[in-house]
Amino acid sequence: MRKLKLQIQISIDGFVARPNGMLDWMTFIPDEQQMQYVNDFTDAGDTILLGRKMADGFVNFWTSVVLNGQESPKYDFARKMVDTPKIVFTKTLDESPWANTVLAKGDLVEEVKTLKAQEGKDIIVYGGVSFVSSLIKADLIDEYHLFVNPVMIGKGLRIFDEIGNTRKLQLENATGFTNGVAVLFYGRVR
Repeated sequence: MRKLKLQIQISIDGFVARPNGMLDWMTFIPDEQQMQYVNDFTDAGDTILLGRKMADGFVNFWTSVVLNGQESPKYDFARKMVDTPKIVFTKTLDESPWANTVLAKGDLVEEVKTLKAQEGKDIIVYGGVSFVSSLIKADLIDEYHLFVNPVMIGKGLRIFDEIGNTRKLQLENATGFTNGVAVLFYGRVR
């Protein structure tokens, strides 16, 4: 069975965005070791899940990096993001405006369980906030890769507020990088 893996940026005080959704607090300059971690993480998957609200900015950003050419240091990673099939969960769109992207409009739990049961590599989730919160609440995420940024923002959007019952996780790995970001990798305890 394929795993559903969350990769998300988070502040030390537990926020994933400011109240207005801004991400200006994130440490945007990764070091070489952090980029290797992200590349290895991405290579382990063959499908990306996104919520509709995040999809537009995500897909358009990485597409623009690819279109701007190989001079960008982000080009190789952007190519992966563009080339990897994406599934956008939506209740409002009837067709995908993005290349290499299909829409999922059914029941979230059933759709994700069906995807996890298919053959292939793991499935990566990047966001947005309400979509990730729904996945957490439904207990669908198998691995949490929390990129903890060395900043406190005081208030903002959280993904763990309404998880329902207690969930135990096991720390699989903790990796610190020279830019101050630490990745905490937690797996589910069954």
